[in-house]
Order: sequence, then C-alpha cells, then structure tokens
Amino acid sequence: MKRIKTMIAEDERLAREELAYLLEQEPDIELLPHAANGRELLELVPLRQPDVVFLDVHMPELEGLQAARMLKASPISPLIVFTTAYDEYAVEAFGLNAIDYLLKPYSHMRLKETLQRIRSRIQEGKAFPKQEAQDAIQAASYPSTEAAARSMRGKLLFDDGDKHVLVDPETILYAVREERVIRVWTAEGQRITSKSTLQELEEKLAGYSFFRPHRSYLVNVNWIAELSPWQNGAYNIVLKDEQRSMIPLSREAARDLFRLLREA
Repeated sequence: MKRIKTMIAEDERLAREELAYLLEQEPDIELLPHAANGRELLELVPLRQPDVVFLDVHMPELEGLQAARMLKASPISPLIVFTTAYDEYAVEAFGLNAIDYLLKPYSHMRLKETLQRIRSRIQEGKAFPKQEAQDAIQAASYPSTEAAARSMRGKLLFDDGDKHVLVDPETILYAVREERVIRVWTAEGQRITSKSTLQELEEKLAGYSFFRPHRSYLVNVNWIAELSPWQNGAYNIVLKDEQRSMIPLSREAARDLFRLLREA
C-alpha cells in the first residue's frame, strides 16, 4: 500500500501536535517533518515532495495563502488543505483550488472526510499519466488534427448574433439573464450575448465551479474576490477582474455558498 506523504505547516505547537496525532491513526499516512512558517514550507516541499500539505492560514514570515499561491505556480504542487480557526478565508482558499478547508478545533470525523477526498484525488491522479501517454501517441500519429482537438477540448460554443464564439469555461466570470437573452462576461473582457437560457448554460457548466447566487445570475466561484455584506442578510459578490465587477448574492443563496466553500 502506497502511503500518502503528508506535511503539516503550522506555527502553533499544540495545534500541530493535535493534527499530527489524528493523522498518525491512519495507516496510509506518512508524516513528514513539519514546517513552522511559510518560508520553511517552501524550502521543505522540493526536498520532501509531499502529496498533501495541511497549511495554516496564519503563520509568521509568510502567510499560508501566500505560500499556497507560490506552491501552485511551482513545478512541485502538492494538494493543499487549509486549516484555520476562522471561516472568513474560505472564498480565497477555494479560489486557490484547495482540496479542503478545516476549521479548528479539529473534528476527527470531519478530518476523515478530508482524508477520503485526498485519497480519491490521488487515485484520480494515478490514471492521468497513462492518458497523457495515449494523447502523445495520438498526437504523433495525427499531429495537426490532434493539436486542433486539444485546443478546443472543453470549450463551449456560443451563438452570438451572426458569430460562433468558442469560450474556455474557466475564463467566464459570470452570466446574467436579461429579458430573453443571457449575457456572458469573460476575464478577457468579452461580452457574449446568447439566446440560451441560464438553466441550459448552468447544465453545460456542471463540471466546473459555477454557482447560482441569484435567480438571474451564474458566477464562477474561482473568480470571487470577496463577499461584501449588503442588507437583510444579502451580499454583493466582488470579482477579481480589473473592473472589480459586482453581482448580487441573495440571503438564501448566501447560506448555500458559505456551506459550499466550507465543504469544498
């Protein structure tokens, strides 16, 4: 049985020891030397190459969120589980593709859910190199058609007036229903008008991180920068684009979004 190489990045000794104790109960977990701050973590990861890092949001010298951004851009990018006593950073953690977000004090049952998610992700990762090899073989046999297919893979086709527009779903900021059309805004500054319904678009984007914050809107969760309280339990969602676009989040949807971010 392959053990999961696991590193804890935590500056508080008691919190670190508590988490280490819980992880030691799992036979497939191999605990690596810990990091006491973000800079230590960045030094240890290339040397130890962990599969997963339990990363405290608040640490001296280099905060956990900053360290996670740097790891995400590095050649060795382990799975990240953020740990904190507060839930206010869930939006940003979710945007960094963290596999989970654990609140202190730790719940053993909640940790087990996290570990199962980690195991599943690692199992999925094992099959990926084989698929890459198959893609490479096909590309060698049919270089031009395979390259074209790969460039279009996963993109959505929109009918925008007399044009047909291909869009990478991950670049979509949000979509809004206006009268009998929907308007889609992308990170590149495109505004696409489509006669599809918002429900149809939501179904096409089911495999991506999209959420209905309001009956007339669909938002890409990975582009959320912050949630700004408005009134009566509702919020405004501020996006990460240059215009800092703002869209409404209803009170009912706010509860669902916070739950989604905590469980993601």
